[in-house]
Amino acid sequence: MRVVVTGASGVLGTAVYTAFKSAGHTTLGLAFSHPKDDLKQLDLTDFSATEAVFSEFKPNWVIHCAAERRPDVAEKNPEAARNLNVSVPENLAKLSKALKFKLVYISTDYVFDGTSPPYTPSSKTNPLNLYGHTKRDGELAVLGVTGSQSIVLRVPVLYGPAPKNSDSAVNILLDVVSDQSGKQYKMDHYATRYPTGVVDIADFLVRLSALPPSRVIPPIVHYSASEPFTKYEMCLVFARILGLPHAHIVADAEEPKAGTLRPRDTQLYTRETEDLMEGYGGLGWTPFEEWWAEYLTRKQ
Repeated sequence: MRVVVTGASGVLGTAVYTAFKSAGHTTLGLAFSHPKDDLKQLDLTDFSATEAVFSEFKPNWVIHCAAERRPDVAEKNPEAARNLNVSVPENLAKLSKALKFKLVYISTDYVFDGTSPPYTPSSKTNPLNLYGHTKRDGELAVLGVTGSQSIVLRVPVLYGPAPKNSDSAVNILLDVVSDQSGKQYKMDHYATRYPTGVVDIADFLVRLSALPPSRVIPPIVHYSASEPFTKYEMCLVFARILGLPHAHIVADAEEPKAGTLRPRDTQLYTRETEDLMEGYGGLGWTPFEEWWAEYLTRKQ
Protein backbone atom coordinates (compact mmCIF):
# COMPACT_ATOMS: atom_id res chain seq x y z
CA MET A 1 0.00 0.00 0.00
CA ARG A 2 1.14 3.55 -0.75
CA VAL A 3 0.66 6.06 2.06
CA VAL A 4 1.29 9.81 2.41
CA VAL A 5 1.67 11.29 5.90
CA THR A 6 1.52 15.08 6.15
CA GLY A 7 3.02 16.87 9.13
CA ALA A 8 5.42 13.93 9.37
CA SER A 9 7.95 15.84 11.50
CA GLY A 10 5.40 16.56 14.27
CA VAL A 11 4.80 14.41 17.35
CA LEU A 12 1.78 12.59 15.87
CA GLY A 13 3.04 12.65 12.27
CA THR A 14 6.39 11.10 13.21
CA ALA A 15 4.64 8.23 15.01
CA VAL A 16 2.23 7.66 12.10
CA TYR A 17 5.01 7.80 9.48
CA THR A 18 7.14 5.35 11.49
CA ALA A 19 4.20 2.95 12.03
CA PHE A 20 3.25 2.73 8.33
CA LYS A 21 6.89 2.28 7.27
CA SER A 22 7.41 -0.41 9.94
CA ALA A 23 4.29 -2.21 8.66
CA GLY A 24 5.97 -2.49 5.25
CA HIS A 25 3.99 0.18 3.39
CA THR A 26 5.58 2.49 0.82
CA THR A 27 5.34 5.72 2.79
CA LEU A 28 6.01 9.32 1.82
CA GLY A 29 6.45 11.69 4.75
CA LEU A 30 5.79 15.38 4.08
CA ALA A 31 6.95 18.25 6.27
CA PHE A 32 7.35 21.99 5.83
CA SER A 33 9.02 23.73 8.76
CA HIS A 34 11.18 20.80 9.94
CA PRO A 35 11.95 18.53 6.97
CA LYS A 36 14.41 16.03 8.42
CA ASP A 37 15.98 12.72 7.43
CA ASP A 38 14.00 11.17 4.55
CA LEU A 39 11.01 13.54 4.68
CA LYS A 40 10.04 15.60 1.64
CA GLN A 41 9.58 19.34 2.10
CA LEU A 42 6.25 20.59 0.80
CA ASP A 43 4.14 23.68 1.44
CA LEU A 44 0.60 22.26 1.54
CA THR A 45 -0.83 25.75 1.04
CA ASP A 46 0.72 25.64 -2.46
CA PHE A 47 -2.09 23.65 -4.05
CA SER A 48 -0.46 23.13 -7.46
CA ALA A 49 2.78 21.82 -5.92
CA THR A 50 0.73 19.56 -3.64
CA GLU A 51 -1.24 18.17 -6.58
CA ALA A 52 1.98 17.45 -8.47
CA VAL A 53 3.51 15.51 -5.55
CA PHE A 54 0.34 13.50 -4.90
CA SER A 55 -0.26 12.77 -8.60
CA GLU A 56 3.27 11.45 -8.95
CA PHE A 57 3.21 9.33 -5.78
CA LYS A 58 -0.32 7.91 -6.34
CA PRO A 59 -1.24 7.17 -2.69
CA ASN A 60 -3.92 4.74 -1.54
CA TRP A 61 -4.23 6.46 1.84
CA VAL A 62 -3.33 9.96 3.06
CA ILE A 63 -3.08 10.65 6.79
CA HIS A 64 -3.32 14.42 7.23
CA CYS A 65 -1.57 15.29 10.51
CA ALA A 66 -0.33 18.76 9.52
CA ALA A 67 -2.26 21.48 11.38
CA GLU A 68 -2.00 24.53 13.55
CA ARG A 69 -2.65 22.66 16.80
CA ARG A 70 -1.80 25.37 19.35
CA PRO A 71 -4.95 27.25 20.48
CA ASP A 72 -2.98 30.30 21.67
CA VAL A 73 -1.10 30.61 18.36
CA ALA A 74 -4.34 30.20 16.36
CA GLU A 75 -5.91 33.12 18.26
CA LYS A 76 -2.92 35.35 17.39
CA ASN A 77 -2.92 34.50 13.68
CA PRO A 78 -6.44 33.39 12.71
CA GLU A 79 -5.90 33.70 8.95
CA ALA A 80 -2.89 31.35 8.94
CA ALA A 81 -4.73 28.89 11.23
CA ARG A 82 -7.80 28.93 8.98
CA ASN A 83 -5.66 28.40 5.90
CA LEU A 84 -3.87 25.38 7.38
CA ASN A 85 -6.82 23.86 9.25
CA VAL A 86 -9.60 24.47 6.69
CA SER A 87 -8.37 25.36 3.19
CA VAL A 88 -5.58 22.75 3.07
CA PRO A 89 -7.73 19.76 4.11
CA GLU A 90 -10.49 20.86 1.73
CA ASN A 91 -7.95 20.82 -1.09
CA LEU A 92 -6.77 17.35 -0.02
CA ALA A 93 -10.39 16.14 -0.07
CA LYS A 94 -10.69 17.39 -3.67
CA LEU A 95 -7.49 15.51 -4.53
CA SER A 96 -8.94 12.44 -2.77
CA LYS A 97 -11.87 12.59 -5.19
CA ALA A 98 -9.67 13.13 -8.26
CA LEU A 99 -6.91 10.64 -7.39
CA LYS A 100 -9.13 8.07 -5.61
CA PHE A 101 -7.30 7.85 -2.28
CA LYS A 102 -8.74 7.59 1.24
CA LEU A 103 -8.10 10.73 3.31
CA VAL A 104 -7.93 10.74 7.11
CA TYR A 105 -8.30 14.25 8.52
CA ILE A 106 -7.03 14.41 12.10
CA SER A 107 -9.41 16.52 14.16
CA THR A 108 -9.85 17.24 17.85
CA ASP A 109 -12.10 16.94 20.89
CA TYR A 110 -12.03 20.77 20.98
CA VAL A 111 -14.85 20.84 18.41
CA PHE A 112 -17.09 20.32 21.49
CA ASP A 113 -17.86 22.79 24.28
CA GLY A 114 -17.18 20.37 27.15
CA THR A 115 -20.52 20.88 28.92
CA SER A 116 -22.18 17.48 28.29
CA PRO A 117 -19.69 14.61 27.83
CA PRO A 118 -19.25 11.98 26.61
CA TYR A 119 -19.54 13.05 22.97
CA THR A 120 -20.48 10.61 20.20
CA PRO A 121 -19.34 11.12 16.58
CA SER A 122 -22.80 12.54 15.81
CA SER A 123 -22.96 14.88 18.83
CA LYS A 124 -23.54 18.55 18.04
CA THR A 125 -20.29 20.49 17.76
CA ASN A 126 -19.91 23.83 19.54
CA PRO A 127 -16.25 24.92 19.69
CA LEU A 128 -15.29 27.51 22.29
CA ASN A 129 -12.09 28.88 20.74
CA LEU A 130 -10.76 29.75 17.30
CA TYR A 131 -8.64 26.59 17.09
CA GLY A 132 -11.75 24.46 17.69
CA HIS A 133 -13.70 26.52 15.14
CA THR A 134 -11.05 26.00 12.44
CA LYS A 135 -10.87 22.25 13.08
CA ARG A 136 -14.69 21.97 13.02
CA ASP A 137 -14.77 23.97 9.77
CA GLY A 138 -12.05 21.66 8.42
CA GLU A 139 -14.27 18.67 9.21
CA LEU A 140 -17.21 20.25 7.38
CA ALA A 141 -14.95 21.11 4.44
CA VAL A 142 -13.55 17.61 3.88
CA LEU A 143 -16.90 15.88 4.43
CA GLY A 144 -18.54 18.43 2.14
CA VAL A 145 -16.53 17.39 -0.93
CA THR A 146 -18.93 15.01 -2.67
CA GLY A 147 -17.14 11.95 -4.04
CA SER A 148 -14.09 12.26 -1.81
CA GLN A 149 -13.20 9.31 0.41
CA SER A 150 -12.73 11.34 3.58
CA ILE A 151 -12.68 10.18 7.19
CA VAL A 152 -12.54 12.55 10.17
CA LEU A 153 -10.59 11.13 13.11
CA ARG A 154 -11.13 13.07 16.33
CA VAL A 155 -8.48 12.65 19.02
CA PRO A 156 -7.88 14.31 22.42
CA VAL A 157 -4.69 15.82 23.91
CA LEU A 158 -1.66 13.84 22.75
CA TYR A 159 1.65 12.67 24.20
CA GLY A 160 4.52 10.51 23.05
CA PRO A 161 8.13 10.56 21.89
CA ALA A 162 9.05 14.16 21.00
CA PRO A 163 12.25 16.06 20.15
CA LYS A 164 11.48 18.48 22.99
CA ASN A 165 8.90 18.38 25.76
CA SER A 166 7.36 21.70 24.64
CA ASP A 167 6.12 19.91 21.50
CA SER A 168 3.26 18.38 23.53
CA ALA A 169 0.91 19.90 26.12
CA VAL A 170 1.41 16.72 28.16
CA ASN A 171 5.17 16.19 27.74
CA ILE A 172 5.84 19.79 28.84
CA LEU A 173 4.55 18.86 32.31
CA LEU A 174 7.71 16.76 32.76
CA ASP A 175 9.69 20.00 32.77
CA VAL A 176 7.42 21.44 35.47
CA VAL A 177 7.85 18.38 37.69
CA SER A 178 11.62 18.28 37.08
CA ASP A 179 12.07 21.97 37.96
CA GLN A 180 13.23 21.68 41.57
CA SER A 181 14.63 25.25 41.65
CA GLY A 182 12.06 26.48 44.15
CA LYS A 183 9.82 28.08 41.55
CA GLN A 184 6.12 27.49 42.25
CA TYR A 185 3.63 26.48 39.55
CA LYS A 186 -0.16 26.83 39.61
CA MET A 187 -1.46 23.83 37.68
CA ASP A 188 -4.91 23.38 36.17
CA HIS A 189 -7.08 21.06 38.27
CA TYR A 190 -10.34 22.22 36.61
CA ALA A 191 -10.44 20.74 33.11
CA THR A 192 -10.53 16.97 32.62
CA ARG A 193 -8.41 15.62 29.78
CA TYR A 194 -8.00 12.14 28.30
CA PRO A 195 -4.31 12.02 27.31
CA THR A 196 -3.75 9.60 24.45
CA GLY A 197 -0.49 8.21 23.09
CA VAL A 198 0.53 8.99 19.52
CA VAL A 199 2.11 5.52 19.21
CA ASP A 200 -1.31 3.97 19.95
CA ILE A 201 -3.05 6.26 17.42
CA ALA A 202 -0.45 5.40 14.78
CA ASP A 203 -0.94 1.68 15.37
CA PHE A 204 -4.72 2.18 15.18
CA LEU A 205 -4.41 3.98 11.82
CA VAL A 206 -2.34 1.15 10.34
CA ARG A 207 -5.01 -1.33 11.46
CA LEU A 208 -7.83 0.92 10.23
CA SER A 209 -6.27 1.11 6.76
CA ALA A 210 -6.06 -2.70 6.64
CA LEU A 211 -9.74 -3.36 7.38
CA PRO A 212 -11.51 -5.47 4.74
CA PRO A 213 -14.02 -3.70 2.45
CA SER A 214 -16.85 -5.44 4.36
CA ARG A 215 -16.06 -3.18 7.34
CA VAL A 216 -17.50 0.18 6.36
CA ILE A 217 -15.61 3.02 8.04
CA PRO A 218 -18.02 5.79 9.13
CA PRO A 219 -17.27 9.41 8.11
CA ILE A 220 -16.41 10.43 11.69
CA VAL A 221 -14.37 8.20 14.01
CA HIS A 222 -13.38 8.82 17.64
CA TYR A 223 -10.13 7.54 19.16
CA SER A 224 -9.25 8.18 22.79
CA ALA A 225 -7.80 6.58 25.87
CA SER A 226 -10.43 6.46 28.61
CA GLU A 227 -8.46 7.54 31.70
CA PRO A 228 -9.43 11.01 32.99
CA PHE A 229 -6.73 13.37 34.32
CA THR A 230 -6.43 17.04 35.07
CA LYS A 231 -3.03 18.55 34.25
CA TYR A 232 -2.33 18.60 38.00
CA GLU A 233 -3.06 14.85 38.22
CA MET A 234 -0.72 14.19 35.28
CA CYS A 235 2.00 16.04 37.19
CA LEU A 236 1.44 13.75 40.18
CA VAL A 237 1.91 10.70 37.94
CA PHE A 238 5.18 12.12 36.58
CA ALA A 239 6.40 12.97 40.10
CA ARG A 240 5.68 9.38 41.18
CA ILE A 241 7.51 7.85 38.20
CA LEU A 242 10.50 10.20 38.54
CA GLY A 243 10.60 9.94 42.34
CA LEU A 244 10.52 13.73 42.70
CA PRO A 245 8.76 15.94 45.26
CA HIS A 246 5.84 17.97 43.89
CA ALA A 247 5.13 20.51 46.65
CA HIS A 248 6.10 23.27 44.16
CA ILE A 249 3.06 22.38 42.02
CA VAL A 250 -0.18 23.81 43.38
CA ALA A 251 -3.60 22.56 42.22
CA ASP A 252 -5.80 25.30 40.75
CA ALA A 253 -9.40 24.09 40.64
CA GLU A 254 -10.84 27.47 39.69
CA GLU A 255 -12.30 28.02 36.23
CA PRO A 256 -9.61 29.86 34.22
CA LYS A 257 -10.44 33.55 33.84
CA ALA A 258 -7.69 34.57 31.42
CA GLY A 259 -6.17 33.23 28.21
CA THR A 260 -7.74 31.19 25.41
CA LEU A 261 -11.07 29.64 26.42
CA ARG A 262 -10.84 25.86 26.72
CA PRO A 263 -13.65 23.32 27.28
CA ARG A 264 -13.92 21.58 30.67
CA ASP A 265 -14.54 17.94 29.66
CA THR A 266 -14.67 16.77 26.06
CA GLN A 267 -14.56 13.01 26.61
CA LEU A 268 -14.90 11.22 23.27
CA TYR A 269 -17.29 8.25 23.18
CA THR A 270 -15.46 5.40 21.42
CA ARG A 271 -17.94 2.52 21.43
CA GLU A 272 -18.55 2.75 17.66
CA THR A 273 -14.79 2.58 17.07
CA GLU A 274 -14.47 -0.46 19.33
CA ASP A 275 -17.24 -2.20 17.37
CA LEU A 276 -15.62 -1.25 14.04
CA MET A 277 -12.26 -2.71 15.13
CA GLU A 278 -13.62 -5.86 16.76
CA GLY A 279 -11.41 -8.74 15.63
CA TYR A 280 -8.80 -6.29 14.33
CA GLY A 281 -7.08 -5.28 17.56
CA GLY A 282 -9.95 -3.30 19.11
CA LEU A 283 -9.23 0.23 20.28
CA GLY A 284 -5.82 -0.78 21.59
CA TRP A 285 -4.67 1.98 23.94
CA THR A 286 -1.97 1.89 26.61
CA PRO A 287 -2.60 3.13 30.18
CA PHE A 288 -0.95 6.53 30.80
CA GLU A 289 1.30 5.65 33.74
CA GLU A 290 2.31 2.33 32.22
CA TRP A 291 3.50 3.96 28.97
CA TRP A 292 5.37 6.77 30.68
CA ALA A 293 7.06 4.50 33.24
CA GLU A 294 8.44 2.28 30.47
CA TYR A 295 9.38 5.22 28.21
CA LEU A 296 11.19 7.22 30.89
CA THR A 297 13.02 4.13 32.17
CA ARG A 298 14.18 3.41 28.62
CA LYS A 299 15.37 7.03 28.16
CA GLN A 300 17.48 7.10 31.34
